[in-house]
Amino acid sequence: MSTDTPDRILRLPTVLRLTGLCRSTLYRKVDAGKFPRQIRIAERCVGWRESAVRDWMRNPMSYDVGGHQ
Repeated sequence: MSTDTPDRILRLPTVLRLTGLCRSTLYRKVDAGKFPRQIRIAERCVGWRESAVRDWMRNPMSYDVGGHQ
């Protein structure tokens, strides 16, 4: 039996609350490759992997999407 917890998908309000970023800053960082990209979870619904957001939170100043997926 595995003790690993599944990677949750976080919706925008949760990501904003966790990071302290405003919506426009978050999307600007995504476009610049300085914040994890969102994933599509339905036709008009996106979210972020919790593990990717936590990785960003560990070191937001030097985070680069190129080294993370």
